[in-house]
Amino acid sequence: MPLGPDERSLFDTQATPLYEEVVASGGIDAADPRIGKGGELHAAFELLAEVGLIVKSDDGTTWRAVDPAAVQARVVAPLGQQGAELIAESAHWAQSFNALSQTWRRSPSAVGAPFAEIRGLATINNYLMALAGDTREELLTAQPQYRRGIKRLNQAIAHEIDALKRGVRVRTLYQHAARRGADTRRYVAAVTAAGAEVRTLDEFFNRLLVFDRRVAVIPSHEGLDVAMVISEPSTVVYLVDMFERHWERARPFTSSETTLMRDIAAEQRAMTIRMLLEGRADPAGAKRLGVSPRTYAAYVADLKNEFEVETRFQLGYEMGKRGISGREDDTPPA
Repeated sequence: MPLGPDERSLFDTQATPLYEEVVASGGIDAADPRIGKGGELHAAFELLAEVGLIVKSDDGTTWRAVDPAAVQARVVAPLGQQGAELIAESAHWAQSFNALSQTWRRSPSAVGAPFAEIRGLATINNYLMALAGDTREELLTAQPQYRRGIKRLNQAIAHEIDALKRGVRVRTLYQHAARRGADTRRYVAAVTAAGAEVRTLDEFFNRLLVFDRRVAVIPSHEGLDVAMVISEPSTVVYLVDMFERHWERARPFTSSETTLMRDIAAEQRAMTIRMLLEGRADPAGAKRLGVSPRTYAAYVADLKNEFEVETRFQLGYEMGKRGISGREDDTPPA
């Protein structure tokens, strides 16, 4: 009789009380109708006899109990061995399926279509980790907001360092505001020490991940829990070109807090001026700079002090009178 969940349930509900009765009475009559075929305890009796917890007396008239300690090893050990074998076998199957998954993801039809949706944050994260694990040449990442959280940054460090060890070139793009985050600076110190490249840019850009210039992942317009997976070659090339254009304009991000800070502050000031002259609302301006609305308001207050005015209207008028547009130096950094 194979032993499984059904047999264990029967053991707990009927066989155990029957065994206790046999122990208490010194045995049970072999002719007891309850344990015979059709009796209400027949199945429980058969289970006890099968595992060896009761044995028939020499004269065949009585069933007597056996010490469970003498039976346990014979019953439980094989189950444990079966469990270990199943775990090992499941690991082998997982490796086999992982190899097939890598083949699938590397094929042109990996996502089932040139454009496909993935829904659910957990599903998206698992898919991205699988793609990162399969990447062999280049990983491009654009992160417009720097507050990724310690857990996500730690995951990024582990995956990117693993990729770098495989010889993958890793490039990550942030907004300038990321330089103020202590967690982000620790992330940058870790990955750049391993060979990654990180730069920051003054203006807003959309989130983008590109794996081996073969598959790109971007956010869907439906929300953060939906991602678009793109494998159509021309579209991927176009997205890579956009990344490269931003990358050329961006400034290197090292773990040093003072690196290029004067130039970066000037770029953030220029971006704030452009947001004001374009009439952007504070939330929109803050998003484009990658800062909080309170920080953005502080930038505007600094401009008011600089131009010695009291209102935004006066600020706009004064900047217009002086011919200031926020685009006085749009030349890329050397």
